Amino acid sequence: MLKNAIATAIGLLSLAPLANASSDGAWNALFAKANGTCIGQSRMLSPEATAPVVFDDATGKIAVLLREKSQKTKKMVNVICLYDKKSGKASIAEYQWGQ
Repeated sequence: MLKNAIATAIGLLSLAPLANASSDGAWNALFAKANGTCIGQSRMLSPEATAPVVFDDATGKIAVLLREKSQKTKKMVNVICLYDKKSGKASIAEYQWGQ
């Protein structure tokens, strides 16, 4: 009886992490929202975007790097977007890669 109780407890504990895991569909929806918000705020027409970089839950942010060739200057414009998972808001900043 004790063996059965221990085996049952171990079985239930091994399934506990699965109950809290997000589905692929939920992650894909979150990434689509982050990309859409970031692209919209960047005002770029058709940028290249990296795969989302997910920070830990304490940070609560997703980063997306975007780049596009400027129509005016013909130079590459690079921006980083930090998307806040809780508020759904994004912050955009331009950056330069090397000199």
